[in-house]
Amino acid sequence: MTGEFDVAVTGLGAMGSAAAYQLSARGQRVVGLDRYKPPHEFGSSHGRSRIIREAYFEDPLYVPLVKRAYALWQQLEQESGRQLLLPIGGVMIGPRDGVLVAGAERSAHKHRLEHRFLSAHELREKFPAFVPAANTAALWEPRAGVLLPELAVQTQLELATQHGATLRFNEPVLRWEPRGTGVRVTTATGAYDARRLLLAAGAWTSSLLLELHLPLVVERQVLYWFEPRANPDWFAPERCPVFLCEYAPGRFFYGFPDLGDGMKIALHHEGETTTTDTVRRTVDALEIEAMRTLLRAFLPAADGAPRSTAVCVYTNTPDEHFLLDFHPGCEQVLIASPCSGHGFKFAPVIGEIAAALLEERAVPFDLGLFGLERFKNRL
Repeated sequence: MTGEFDVAVTGLGAMGSAAAYQLSARGQRVVGLDRYKPPHEFGSSHGRSRIIREAYFEDPLYVPLVKRAYALWQQLEQESGRQLLLPIGGVMIGPRDGVLVAGAERSAHKHRLEHRFLSAHELREKFPAFVPAANTAALWEPRAGVLLPELAVQTQLELATQHGATLRFNEPVLRWEPRGTGVRVTTATGAYDARRLLLAAGAWTSSLLLELHLPLVVERQVLYWFEPRANPDWFAPERCPVFLCEYAPGRFFYGFPDLGDGMKIALHHEGETTTTDTVRRTVDALEIEAMRTLLRAFLPAADGAPRSTAVCVYTNTPDEHFLLDFHPGCEQVLIASPCSGHGFKFAPVIGEIAAALLEERAVPFDLGLFGLERFKNRL
């Protein structure tokens, strides 16, 4: 199949589906391509739940982006008639001067976000599931919550289709090449001509940009669900927020209340380096037992029977900031991933920004952390 489009989007996970929706809603002729049928379990946009939070410990620059993302998630809910975000609140737990709590406090103060500090005693009283160390502090933010990733991707793709986008599933992209002032994208079954190309391929990004020698690392990420061992009411969304915990200096785990599948918990990073072709999809007993050790220390009532596990991938930059920039040798190609394991919450705003950049419109955000220039000594 050969057709002419305004924009071709490769990869239809969180960012690609958002961009396809934003572009098609603005009247652009969009073709979206994915090697599988999203939402699927082979990339980074699954796992039943994702955290959204405002007091961003990684850098205050992200706060205006996430504030816009909240507004766009709400717009998606209104247009689709579906609830995609559960606003149950969240806590960042760790030493007061640690990376997590101090970073969240910095963003909260700079952007005047609603928040409250809790001592270890206050945290335990408010949320009895947690058993924090005496020197622990927590930053509570009421607007944090849960996103439903599979439903969100599905919704954005359905809306993109309603706005006229052509979506092609189970059609791996083999290569792309400049063609005049546009591009030609060749897949396993056809070719597509477009004026612009958005590469939103997540863990497959490097394979489509071999000439750039990007310093990206694919990391295996394991998700766990446990049946509460005691006091299951403590883990209901009304009594258990989403959380991040700095359990050792610079080391984090995160979790969710029981939304019907058990309590979800996972390490943030610390996974083995892998590739999309070789990632280990099974989870062994030693991995489950290691996660139970963390549960026993911090949320002992959650240390019940394992209910399920899942494997996804992070695609990491060296500094763990996003990659959002035009190809240095092909100005009609925009790269919009990876997200280093913390990007899903930003999907609608990254989609909106990508649409603006591809249409050569102004973007009201500081994107200075996300450029390719920072890799110039590595490219």
